[in-house]
Amino acid sequence: RKEYSDAVDYYNRALKSDTTRQSALWNKMGIAYQQQEKFDLARKAYKLALKQDKNMAEAWNNLGTTYFLQGKAKKSLKYYERAVKLNPEGASFHMNFGTGLFRTKKYEKAVEEYRAALSINPNILREHSAQGTIVDARAGGQKLHYLLAKSFASLGMADEAIRYLRRAFEEGFNDREGLAKDPDFQKISANPAYV
Repeated sequence: RKEYSDAVDYYNRALKSDTTRQSALWNKMGIAYQQQEKFDLARKAYKLALKQDKNMAEAWNNLGTTYFLQGKAKKSLKYYERAVKLNPEGASFHMNFGTGLFRTKKYEKAVEEYRAALSINPNILREHSAQGTIVDARAGGQKLHYLLAKSFASLGMADEAIRYLRRAFEEGFNDREGLAKDPDFQKISANPAYV
């Protein structure tokens, strides 16, 4: 945590001397506060970034993440949605929006956002995003792993679909009949690992 404290000090100094990158520096300071779980300070920094540049998708996404991490998934949605609208090519924005939708039990919309994220970057769940913070969608239990498998299957990414489907089964998913009827999984049903 000390490195994030040092980062805050660095960004404070940089904000005083660099007037050309204010929004980026405020956003980075917000990330440093967020990593220390100082969510109120992080939100303040993100809002200052947005005051400098209201179209900074990363700051909207990160602002949403502060609410999500405090268990306020419903409140996070409007921030994630704004980030997606500002930058529809931001895979992490779609992933976070999808995870917020998942937490608010809007499963079909969540799958749409996961599908969008995975279309942009099939490795989003394995990498850290260069576009702001990303919430951890990997630790969501059987329903989330099933929906991620469905998203991968719909895109024809059999190996990843099977990997997440196995996780769902390991965690108690057992709707084999529904799985057999699902058109997304029918796309990968010829894969020997799927059978």
